[in-house]
Amino acid sequence: MTDANLNILAEGPTIAVHQSDEQLALMDDWNVRTHTASGLVERVKASTMGDREAELATLEFLKQWVPAGKSPICGNSIGQDRRFLFKYMPELEAYFHYRYLDVSTLKELARRWKPEILDGFTKQGTHQAMDDIRESVAELAYYREHFIKL
Repeated sequence: MTDANLNILAEGPTIAVHQSDEQLALMDDWNVRTHTASGLVERVKASTMGDREAELATLEFLKQWVPAGKSPICGNSIGQDRRFLFKYMPELEAYFHYRYLDVSTLKELARRWKPEILDGFTKQGTHQAMDDIRESVAELAYYREHFIKL
């Protein structure tokens, strides 16, 4: 959760949602390598939390900070996350404003209009949820400072 100036006010729950071995076997090679290396696969296997419990825990966190329908969901390639939420966590998806802020849009505009900007920000790329969120906030702040004329 950030304020309007992208200061992080709070970090929500980090939850590994249990998936069956059959479901995990459907991952492609990139996902197997990445999520095994990060430890996510083991956390998912060990978890007893399902989609609904994770959805409710996240909603409980959000309700402490923002009323329903007021906050856009933000991040990189956030359309993917929105589709996931729509399918598996519809109450959480509906809690967000219908608009969203996709940091990847700014990255693509910078790539086309001012490519030298891209050299100034490097992600660690751990592909862990909270790390990705922190990096998206930092990347958005970087583009605000170096790319967007306010």
